[in-house]
Amino acid sequence: MKTGKKELRKYIAELKTLHATSATQLSAEIMARLETHPQFQQARTVLMYHSLADEVNTHDFIRKWYASKRILLPVVKGEWLELYTYNGPDRMKIGAYGIEEPTEGKFTDLMQIDLAVIPGVAFDRRGNRLGRGKGYYDRLLPFLATTYKLGICFPYQLLENIPTEPFDIRMDEVLC
Repeated sequence: MKTGKKELRKYIAELKTLHATSATQLSAEIMARLETHPQFQQARTVLMYHSLADEVNTHDFIRKWYASKRILLPVVKGEWLELYTYNGPDRMKIGAYGIEEPTEGKFTDLMQIDLAVIPGVAFDRRGNRLGRGKGYYDRLLPFLATTYKLGICFPYQLLENIPTEPFDIRMDEVLC
């Protein structure tokens, strides 16, 4: 297999089409494991992501937990991700890249985030992450130095080796 980031993204995209029929079941299983994960159980403030069609689906999970935990979602603002508190499905709008984003509740105290659940195109067993190539999480993750970072992906997205750059930040764990 080729090892460049661009080639890995293409490889994973091909795998996603092969596994599309099992995505709903796999998402439910992965989110059930997250729900019982000790880091999630202990967390009061959790950074999640509002999933795209090709990612582990987080929508039902977010709706289930936002009443008992502070759930934060990223909002694209220029080259940066700002974090907003999720306050229900009626307070969301379609934002950048077709992703639903909260419309209110900007959150700035990043030290209060107990757990960050981070999506990726692929991860490796050492916690390295391959994103979509826009650098949004690369710019956010340095501000979450004390936060437990949990990468989340489908099993076929867990690879042996992800090429890294000096600015890449590893996940503490990958759940798939």
